[in-house]
Amino acid sequence: MTLGPTVENWTPRESIRRHVMQGRLVRMEPLDVAKHGPAMFEQFRDLDPDGAVWTYMPDGPFPEWEGFRAAFQAKANSQDPMFFAIVEIESGEARGVASYLRDDPANGVVEVGWIAFSPKLQRTPQATEAMYLMMRHVFDDLGYRRYEWKCNNGNAASKRAAIRLGMTPEGVFRQAVVVKGRNRDTAWFSILDHEWPAQKARFETWLSPSNFDEAGRQIRRLEECGRSADEA
Repeated sequence: MTLGPTVENWTPRESIRRHVMQGRLVRMEPLDVAKHGPAMFEQFRDLDPDGAVWTYMPDGPFPEWEGFRAAFQAKANSQDPMFFAIVEIESGEARGVASYLRDDPANGVVEVGWIAFSPKLQRTPQATEAMYLMMRHVFDDLGYRRYEWKCNNGNAASKRAAIRLGMTPEGVFRQAVVVKGRNRDTAWFSILDHEWPAQKARFETWLSPSNFDEAGRQIRRLEECGRSADEA
C-alpha cells in the first residue's frame, strides 16, 4: 500500500467570502442585480441574440428582462456558487459573471464556474484579468491547495480556455450530469498551489501594459509568457 506524501502543517483555510477583487482593467464585485443586471442583460440580448453564451450553461438564454432578473437574483442570493460581476474599470460597466463553487476550505479546494462573458468581454485582456484575480485570491489570500475548472467535454472553447489559463487536464467523467435534458461528460482541469507562482508570473507578464502595442494588440501570447525569447 502506498500513501500520499504528508502535508506539513496543514490547517483548514478561511472560506471564500463576498468581497471586491481589484485589478487594473476590471474589478470583481459581489453580484448585485440592480447595479449590474441591466447592462449585462442588454449586452447578452443585443450582442448575442442567438443565445450562444448559454449553450453549455445550466440556464439561459434570457430573451426577456424578467427572466434574466429572476435568474440573476437567485445567483446573487446564492452562497455556493458565489457569484461576482466582472466590471470593466474604464467604462464602469458590468460585462459578465463568474463564480466560486464547491468551496472546501477544510481541504483547500474550490472550483471556478458558471462563467458567462458578454460579447464585449470575450477574448479581451479584461476577461483574462478576471480569471487571474479569482485565482490570485484563492492561492495568495487564502492559501488553498487546488483550483478546479470543469466543463462540458463537448465545449471545445472552454477546454482551450482552461489550457490557455495554465490548467492541467485530468480526464473526463463520463455521464456525469444531465443538463437541459442532455447528457454531459465533464472534463476536469486544475492548478495546484505549487504550480501557482509560475502561473502568476506568466499572467502578470502578459497583463503588463508593456505587452500591448498602441492599438491594444498583444505582443506575446499568454502561452508564450514565461518562456524565453528563443523558445517563443
